[in-house]
Amino acid sequence: MEKRIKRRIYFIEKSFQAKFIMKFCGLIGLGGILTIGLLYLWAKGATTVSIVNSRVVVTTAANFILPLLIQTVIIVTILVAIATIAVTLFVSHKIAGPLYRFKKIMEAMGEGDFLSQVKIRKGDQLQDLAKIFDNMIAKNRLKIKALKADLGVFNEKLSNISENEISENKKAYLRELKNISHEIDQTINFFKA
Repeated sequence: MEKRIKRRIYFIEKSFQAKFIMKFCGLIGLGGILTIGLLYLWAKGATTVSIVNSRVVVTTAANFILPLLIQTVIIVTILVAIATIAVTLFVSHKIAGPLYRFKKIMEAMGEGDFLSQVKIRKGDQLQDLAKIFDNMIAKNRLKIKALKADLGVFNEKLSNISENEISENKKAYLRELKNISHEIDQTINFFKA
């Protein structure tokens, strides 16, 4: 049974996550302002009668509902913004976490470390990309191992050849060294650089 890794840090890529959350909160605020504006415009042509401090007041419906509307929209916006922050934090974490992991593995690969694997939590985004990335790392790891093996054989052949053997079996040694060199060259040409 696979051990479930519990999240301890919620802001992984702070800049990305903060922008992600602020965009959604901005949409909520814009929605609240738009709601107030539209209802005010629609109620502007209607009149209403109300009793304020024992006096009968005739006013436009827009002016009557504006204070109530503003209070209601502010309260709803705050509550929805809090819920949005929580939801977008967890949603952005499912994206930012894998991106952070990819970044760290790419940095390691830049330093020549091809031993790492992309391990991301079940349910996080970018699962398919992680599989493709792991396949790429595995292929490169195999090519590097093949290069090391071919170079090891090449160096062993070179160290085992004495000057007397070279003159006696010159053609055979040259052919063997050329074959090994060709294999190394083919593996190196796999990499486009």
